[in-house]
Amino acid sequence: MWPKIVDWQRLKFGVEIEFIGGRPEGLELLPDWIMSLDERQIDETGAESGSELKPPPILWGDRAQIRAMLARLREQGTSANWSCGVHVHVGMEPWGEDIVLPLVDAALQYQDAIQALMQTSAHRRIFCPPVTQEMRRNYRLNPGPEALRYHGRPQSHRCGINLAAWYDIGTVEFRYANGSLDDDEVINTVELYLRFVAAVGANRNLSSDPLGLAKDLGAPVKGYPVPTPIPRWFQERIWLEEAIIPAFAPLAAELVQGGEIHHVLPVSEGILIAVEDPDGKLFKYVFQPPAADWKLVRQIQ
Repeated sequence: MWPKIVDWQRLKFGVEIEFIGGRPEGLELLPDWIMSLDERQIDETGAESGSELKPPPILWGDRAQIRAMLARLREQGTSANWSCGVHVHVGMEPWGEDIVLPLVDAALQYQDAIQALMQTSAHRRIFCPPVTQEMRRNYRLNPGPEALRYHGRPQSHRCGINLAAWYDIGTVEFRYANGSLDDDEVINTVELYLRFVAAVGANRNLSSDPLGLAKDLGAPVKGYPVPTPIPRWFQERIWLEEAIIPAFAPLAAELVQGGEIHHVLPVSEGILIAVEDPDGKLFKYVFQPPAADWKLVRQIQ
């Protein structure tokens, strides 16, 4: 049922904390917390590093668990660099599917303000593309997750306010925050998103100005994860990737139905092309650049 007034502190949430370094496979976890060892980040040398830590669905009153786990990460010598982010899932159970379209409308009105408040690093915006009017039109015509997925080669089909997550796990996912292992920065981020979902659930009118939005919500106006500049070598990798993708796009479409290029990397044998299918699965191929046509060397399993 929507609208419906719900105390933001009674909303269940989860937080995905990305980090580099440490010994993630050996970290002692609180009950039901998960270390996603397949979710690796990039360290300063370009190597895969760290992991992603996340709790079970918890309430605001359980936030001491976040502080405890962040402390354990820091004790291992982990850190959050430019490749990391903090993603928050907020449960939508009190309203059910009725709140999906209001949240789409709220995203169209407030997503820029939230991104500005989060100071999302420019290089991370590829992971949180915007909700669009076209999505809204498609959702009205055919409600479902496909209408809410971004298309056209971001580096993720998940928007900054990812409402397709409702159809997967019953949440809305917020993807704007930069990486951080600071207790207050992570918890302030959670609070902003909880208050925002509760406000949309109650059909409140809010300011579209970043600071005005925070004040209307009663959320912190500062104290969120700060942006971190990327190293020059990674910026050059992005430039190369953007230049080479148009040449590989037809090949990606042939190899993976409905696929879009996720990333491009140089490897010893040539060029590695990672293609993401509509379900988010990655397929990796290595090509050699001969004088005339690109030669497919192998697929990486």
